[in-house]
Order: sequence, then structure tokens, then C-alpha cells
Amino acid sequence: MFFFLFLLFSFSTLSLSHPFSPLDNYLLDCGSTAPLTTAATSSLSADHRLFSGDLARTPNSPFHSPSLRASVSLRNDNPFPGLSPIYHTARVFTSPASYTFSLKDKGPHIVRFHFHAFKSPQLDLGRAQFRVLVDDYVVLTNFTRLNCTGQNPKVLEFLVPVEDEKIVIVFVPNRDSKLAFVNAIEVISAPNDLVPETAQFIGSSGNLVNFDGLNKQALEVVHRVNVGGPKVTPFNDSLWRTWVPDDGLLRSSFGSERLVFGGRIKYHDGGASREVAPDNVYNSARLIRSENDSVTNVNITWAFPILGGYKYLIRLHFCDIASISLNMLYFNVFVNGYLAYEDLDLSYITRSLASPFYADFVVDYGDGNVGGDLSVGIGPSKNSITHAVDGILNGVEVMKINNSHSSFDGEDCSTIVLKSWSKGNYSGLLLTLAAAVCIVLSLSMVIRRKMIESRESLSWSRLPVNSSDGDDHVKVGNI
Repeated sequence: MFFFLFLLFSFSTLSLSHPFSPLDNYLLDCGSTAPLTTAATSSLSADHRLFSGDLARTPNSPFHSPSLRASVSLRNDNPFPGLSPIYHTARVFTSPASYTFSLKDKGPHIVRFHFHAFKSPQLDLGRAQFRVLVDDYVVLTNFTRLNCTGQNPKVLEFLVPVEDEKIVIVFVPNRDSKLAFVNAIEVISAPNDLVPETAQFIGSSGNLVNFDGLNKQALEVVHRVNVGGPKVTPFNDSLWRTWVPDDGLLRSSFGSERLVFGGRIKYHDGGASREVAPDNVYNSARLIRSENDSVTNVNITWAFPILGGYKYLIRLHFCDIASISLNMLYFNVFVNGYLAYEDLDLSYITRSLASPFYADFVVDYGDGNVGGDLSVGIGPSKNSITHAVDGILNGVEVMKINNSHSSFDGEDCSTIVLKSWSKGNYSGLLLTLAAAVCIVLSLSMVIRRKMIESRESLSWSRLPVNSSDGDDHVKVGNI
């Protein structure tokens, strides 16, 4: 087990030789034509990145879709105070439309969607229902499940493997609402080994086996948690991620304590980097400490709500910021109640205090599983030492893995999603044509009958004095 951990630490994490600078870094303020829009000008969002309008005329515009030009730009004239300017506008679609991004870099890309359903005199974005595709992945099929009204914009984040020189994002309105929208889009190239090729799969009986090909799967971020610390904003993360506090996810924490570290986090070549997680994640933690002559019998457990029908990647972040020397911290790690690591010794792996390490596990909630809570826990092991730290955890990420249909939201693949719009419109056209034919046939039959009656009546009856007395009940208008 220790040998596996050492290899995982040495070969499946990132290098720190140079700060990460993404080759692809598209930041779009959708619905805006301004060359640059300040993404955050208030204390509510200290991002300080610049977003450009999605239809701004720039020399290197990545957009090649005529359907986008036929969309509608919508502005919120009464935004909530402090709301980032990227949520003041939206791009609205009433039929399928796409964005095409030319890429300089292949490999994993971060794709983020920003949604804020505001009302305007023209439209209520809250009634929108639509699907979103990223290349061949169905990333959203039911927008109404997102709570993005009021002062709570919603950000969806995906890690998508890219083997082409472009990414195509398609918005497909549902037939009922015929309305889709987006406020902002980010497409950013990620470090090539941010997602490793192999993780440890925890089977239904708790056995551990290799889960290969993880870097070929797409991932949706479901939970990203800074354990024991405050919220980490995108401004303090080199990949512009948000980490939320763990308070609302704790199931049991009696006997545990928070810790904030004021020293320097020691990143090493071949070890976890700031792209794996920032300093503000590794310099805070929850820990278990024995303060007397016996090892405390305390476990800390977190519960993460998830949906059934998918596999999930659980990334656990560790950094020994609590021990006074090496080789004093030994503890067990549990995932869904199963022993994932026994006698985890961070000193053996990192060879240093305050040096970060992360571990990846995959669990399966498919095959009709309705979901519920995914649990993570830490506790003392048989090798734990008295008067020392007996467990520590700094951060947790839970990511949904695309299913066999390359979807994160249902059983329909991208081809079916696109055909559903075409089929719906085709059916509507057939119904319209059929109705028109029926009306024309009915009118022709009425007119023909009246003409016959008129010819028959002329042979023996005198003409009516008022010519309007005959067919005034037949009126033909535009269909």
C-alpha cells in the first residue's frame, strides 16, 4: 500500500517547474458586445478577470456559427446590488445554436457555464427549459433543476478531454419553452495531468482495484470543499475555482478541531501543485488529536448529496500542517464506510511536513441506485500515537463521471438530443400542414356544395333580392 501511495505521489501529480498559464483562455460575457467587461467590480466577487462580449468584433473571434447571430441579446436593467456584471446580460436562443472555440491546446479543458435567470420586460428567463452539449457530451438536459434566480447565480463546471482542435457548445431549447440562455462561458485549458489515468475503484464489497482510463472521461464538479477553512474564491485559485466551507456537510465532528496554518506550504517537483489545490486549501484542516495517554476513539465523517445512476470520482486532499515532527501521524481513511487507506502515513509519502498530497477514488452509484449521500471519514488507526495528531483532512472534491451515453443528466446521447429538436419541429410542421389541408378540403367541399345548390335553385327559384343572404356564414382568413 505504501509503495502504491509513493508511486501515486511521484508520477500522477503535477510539476511545479513553471506557474501554469493556459494556452486557451476564453472568457465570454454572453449577450454583450463590449470588447471587455469587468467580471467582478465588487467585494462579492474578487475574481478581477476580464470577460469579452460574445459578439464583440475581435481579430481572433472563435465563433463561427450563423445561428448565434440570429439569437437575442438581453440586458437586466435592474440587477441586484453587488451582482457581477457578467450576470447583467444574457444570450437567448429560441432554436438550437452553437459556439465554436478554436483551440491551441489539446487535452483536458475546463468548461464553465454561468446562469442567472433574471426577468426583463421582454422575457422571463426563469421559464427556460433547454439542453446543453459540449462536443459529444450531454452536460445539461433539464435547466429547471438549477436554482439560479434571485441573488444566486449558478455555475456549472466540467472537465472535458479534447482530442480535436476545437470545442463546440450547443444550446438546444425544449419544444415546450422554446427558450434557452446563458450569461457567461469559460473555456480554459487545464494541466494535462490534472486528471490521472488511474484511480482506485472501491467495489461493492469494499475491495480496491484499479480504475483505468479516468483521463478519457469527462467530469462534472458536484462538490468542492475546503475542510476546516473559509470559502476560497476564484481570485485565490490558479484555476479560478471556488471552494466552499465544509460546515454544512459534516455528519459527525465531536472531538475534532479546526486548524489554520500560518507557515509556508511546501510544494515539490513531482508532487501536488497549486493547480491541484491552492494554498488556502492546504493551510487549513480538521483534525483528530489525542491529548492524553490513550488514542481517542473519534471519527470525523462528511456526507455529500449525490444523484444515482453515475460513477463518482472522490479526490481527497491531505497536508500535515499539525504534527511537530515526521512519522507521528497515522490514520485510516474511509469512503462510503469502506476502508480506503489503512495506516496512512503522509511522512512516508511526502518526506516533509506541510507538503501536500492527494488521492483519487471512484465509487459506483449506477445500476438503478437512487443516490443519496456519499460519505468520507477519517479516524485513528492501530498505529496512531498518543499525545499526537491521529487524523487530518484538508479538502474534498466530488465529481460525477459521464455515463455510458456520454451524459451527465439522463440517458439520451447527444445525437438523440439534436434529433429530438428536429423531430419535434418536423412533427409540428406535419401537424400544421395537415391542418391546412383539412381546412382547404373542408372549404372546397362547402364551396362546391353551395355551387351545386345554387345551380339547382336557378332552374326554378328567383334570385334573392340581397346577394349577401346566401353564404355570409362562410369566412376565410389567414391561417
